[in-house]
Amino acid sequence: MREKRFDVTALGELLIDFTENGLSGQGNSLFEANPGGAPCNVLAMLGKLDRSCAFVGKVGGDIFGRLLRDAAANAGICTDYLVFDETVRTTLAFVKTLPGGERDFSFYRNPGADMMLTESDLPLEVIGQSRIFHFGTLSMTHEGVRRATRRAIDCARAGGALLSFDPNLRPPLWNDLEEAREQLRYGLARCHILKIADNELTFMTGETDPDRGAAILREQYPDIRLLNVTAGPAGSYAYYEGLRVFQPARDLGGVIETTGAGDTFCACVLDYVLRCGLTGLTAAGLSEMLRFANTAAYLVTTRKGALLSMPDRSQVEALL
Repeated sequence: MREKRFDVTALGELLIDFTENGLSGQGNSLFEANPGGAPCNVLAMLGKLDRSCAFVGKVGGDIFGRLLRDAAANAGICTDYLVFDETVRTTLAFVKTLPGGERDFSFYRNPGADMMLTESDLPLEVIGQSRIFHFGTLSMTHEGVRRATRRAIDCARAGGALLSFDPNLRPPLWNDLEEAREQLRYGLARCHILKIADNELTFMTGETDPDRGAAILREQYPDIRLLNVTAGPAGSYAYYEGLRVFQPARDLGGVIETTGAGDTFCACVLDYVLRCGLTGLTAAGLSEMLRFANTAAYLVTTRKGALLSMPDRSQVEALL
């Protein structure tokens, strides 16, 4: 890859995850305001791996927007291209932790500031000067921000960036799940690196077997060069050319919640691609990639929140 301004630029949502944190003296649930949002979570982990990162998105000109700006900056992410909306509030997500650490989301986003990003807000020169451009589907739920996302994708491709896509499907945010499928298809058709969860793979292919589901996507979307499937506590898969690699999940107990685990995994994959490229990858190398990514994701599940809870390389390597 030729010299670029940033290793990774990501576009999308930056929001507050209100996660459960015990009970008050009156027995009421207490919620902690944790900075989050999948694309920025990815960048936060990449920052821990000493990668240069920039975020493109919009927050409200309110206390939460300022908190998010400061948290992202403290995580080593360039926030020069974070836009403040003075009329629409920062998006909020209340997260209920279910048995096993899974989550149920309630979003306050009707509208939320992240939905208000427009084409005129885009720093196209920065997007075009990034080694990898990363995006998801929460920036595709509504027409204005969808146009901005597509313009950014086109700019990144024109600049020679690798495109990374994590669907991060959140059904409550879509008016119609068929529309969600359409937008996922758009992202799948344009990415080179895909991280997809097993439930999202089933949503798009009807297959519950990762191998069969991955085979369908690889046939339908030939531009995907590295396809990774995360299967929660079962582990993760990597598909590259004729290779298929599986690594079981790291499980040492102490899981609190799974918020940010997939984003952490995705960041570790992107770090591997930045080191090794997408040419001539081996089964041994992909296995090493998955082991590191699984371990980093596990560490995040033992901590509250996501953006401020990412492990550094030495912490991951200590478990390896």
